Amino acid sequence: MMVSVIFFGWLIGCRQTAVDEKQASAEVAPNPVRVISVAREEISEKLTYTGIIEAWQQVNVTPEIAGKVARIYVNEGDLVQKGQLLAELDTRALDLQLKQAEAALAVAEANRADAQRNFERMKRLIAEKAVSEQQYEKIKLAYDAAEAQWKQAQASLNLVRHNLEVSKMKAPFSGVVASRNADVGDVINPMMGGFSPNSGVLTLIDYSKVKIKIEVSQSDIVRIKKKQRAFVRIDTYPQRQFAGEVAIVNQTADPLSKKFRVEVWASNPELLLKPNTFCQVIIEVNTHPEAIVVPQEAVVEDKYVFVIENGVAHRREVQLGLQNTEKVEILSGLQPGELVVVEGTLGLADGAKVKIEGERP
Repeated sequence: MMVSVIFFGWLIGCRQTAVDEKQASAEVAPNPVRVISVAREEISEKLTYTGIIEAWQQVNVTPEIAGKVARIYVNEGDLVQKGQLLAELDTRALDLQLKQAEAALAVAEANRADAQRNFERMKRLIAEKAVSEQQYEKIKLAYDAAEAQWKQAQASLNLVRHNLEVSKMKAPFSGVVASRNADVGDVINPMMGGFSPNSGVLTLIDYSKVKIKIEVSQSDIVRIKKKQRAFVRIDTYPQRQFAGEVAIVNQTADPLSKKFRVEVWASNPELLLKPNTFCQVIIEVNTHPEAIVVPQEAVVEDKYVFVIENGVAHRREVQLGLQNTEKVEILSGLQPGELVVVEGTLGLADGAKVKIEGERP
């Protein structure tokens, strides 16, 4: 009986020793961490907003004169070049008016030439005192009338030619046909009806460059300036940023929203930013070009980081500077080249041994 008790106590003691050894082994096992080598780089403080993309230019292609649409040469979505013929009106009536005006001008030119010959002859006769002053004035008035009729005929012909020219609707700039608002046979009268976004025969837009309007709070507007760098992001291409800059900063708040309108301009040569869609706008309001920078996850409780020296983690207080969603500037407490923990800070103690499992680029 006594032997059994002794054996049982020995067995429990062995198990406890094994547990203690495992715990001791776990306590001294180095903490796995990932690190980054501290370096100097540019960091920017950024403000992020949601905006709506607008085309750089938009025009409703409308003839200057009333008439029936005879031909439309493009469809929605077509790319067009500046000066390209897009549509034209029925010009049969104008063609007849052109012939009529040309004939009227020919008659007026003949009458003017005849009146001019009579007037030149009358000037010689009046100089020789061979005719009276009344006769001279009569011929001069006839010449003046013929001259006026000739000018009127010229103007009438030019007007018909102008109407023929503007009956052909051409692209005022290179762009994309956003909408087709009329069909062949429709009668267009630019003098009738009010303006609407889709008035005219076609709507043409140029969005090789775009405008993005955002609304900014009073606390932010004092930090935003013209020419500041901006970037545009869209859900369709989440990995891409489209470069732009702040172009317009309105200093008067909207009376209802109490927000300030800011406009960002961005180039869009690939036409990936689509008008009338939402986007994210990131404005760099402050930039330090040669700052000591670490990832946000390296900073614990907004006041310290873990620096690795000879396989040991040392907690070090730091002073923070500019920040954005990804990185933070370190004003004091770190030097370039030091290794800082970016993964594995949770539960890490000052003086703990660590095992570096990788270095983040």
